[in-house]
Amino acid sequence: MMWSNFFMQEEDRRRREAAGRRRALGQHQSRLTPEREGKVKLGLLLSAVGATLAVLAVGTEFWVELSTYKANGSAVCDAAHLGLWKMCTKRLWQADVPAGRDTCGPAELPGEANCTYFKFFTTGENAHIFQRTTKKEVNLAAAVIAVLGLAVMALGCLCIIMVLSKGADFLLRVGAICFGLSGLLLLVSLEVFRHSVQALLQRVSPEPPPAPALTFEYSWSLGCGVGASLILLLAGGCFLLLTMPPRPWGSLCPKLGPRAT
Repeated sequence: MMWSNFFMQEEDRRRREAAGRRRALGQHQSRLTPEREGKVKLGLLLSAVGATLAVLAVGTEFWVELSTYKANGSAVCDAAHLGLWKMCTKRLWQADVPAGRDTCGPAELPGEANCTYFKFFTTGENAHIFQRTTKKEVNLAAAVIAVLGLAVMALGCLCIIMVLSKGADFLLRVGAICFGLSGLLLLVSLEVFRHSVQALLQRVSPEPPPAPALTFEYSWSLGCGVGASLILLLAGGCFLLLTMPPRPWGSLCPKLGPRAT
């Protein structure tokens, strides 16, 4: 009985030691080197800048500004600015408009503003701006694609945070794909929104009063969206490079030996 207890204790000790070695080996393999961790943190900082610009672009309504002409025989003129979710019309004093400008604006000038959310997200109704009607299918598509891009971007941020906190190096490639895909989705959303602006300008209502002549210019929210798309694509490319083996072209280039003199 004494020998059997001794062998059982010895077997338990060996099992505990083997489990401890496996656990230590797993922790060592999952730990990032300081150099690699620094590169991942720089990529995460770059993607954080892109994420901030993306949220700012999607959440604001200065994607495009619509302006009427000042030569209307009145002391005031009308302008509007809109985004993915909301539109604002403004009545500005012509005295506040820069002298060298033929149209009303810019929309940042102080004036009487009226802001409303688009109803095609709730009741399915089109919006009417300056006797023109939106095309709700195109506006809905732009908004849905932008939200999908933000969701994929958030998933990419979560993957990179898991890489840094848990050492899950395999998630680095997933994060790279997510950031690249989110940048592409934001670019597609911008292009779809551009088509919605063109559709708005062409859908003139035949009912009186006649529709005023309009000009349009893209504003700073859309610029933030373009910048966010490019930065997220760049961050995805950087993370993808980190997943590649060091110097993958080394096997393609033969090593040159010392030249004989």
